[in-house]
Amino acid sequence: MGGVRLRVTSVTITAPDPRALARFYARLLDRPVTTEEGPAPGEPPEAGWAQIRAPEGSGEITLNFEYERRWRPPRWPAEPDAPFATQHLDIQVDDLDAAARHAIEAGATLAPFQPQEDVRVFFDPAGHPFCLFL
Repeated sequence: MGGVRLRVTSVTITAPDPRALARFYARLLDRPVTTEEGPAPGEPPEAGWAQIRAPEGSGEITLNFEYERRWRPPRWPAEPDAPFATQHLDIQVDDLDAAARHAIEAGATLAPFQPQEDVRVFFDPAGHPFCLFL
């Protein structure tokens, strides 16, 4: 690439209540919400923006949460004529059963369809799928 350095540092997730979703992921990942902003003038109270920064030197990415006025939860697995997930988070764990219990306690919902034995698919409170894997 001719000396150009590209590095992914964060992912932005849209949601109908981004600050609440950031708090969910903070519980799930045991990280603090590091930035939180309320709605802009004229936006509803649930609008705004939040961020969970990756721990310094961890090599993990930062998660940003941004308001989406026209949010519709994706369908997973995909269904005709329904919104579908174009990406999802994969979260590596040491103990799948313990991590699955923790995810549910944090507010996640186990997906009815589980395609692999060593992966658990969940939905966050806004309906985004995410995977826990060994």
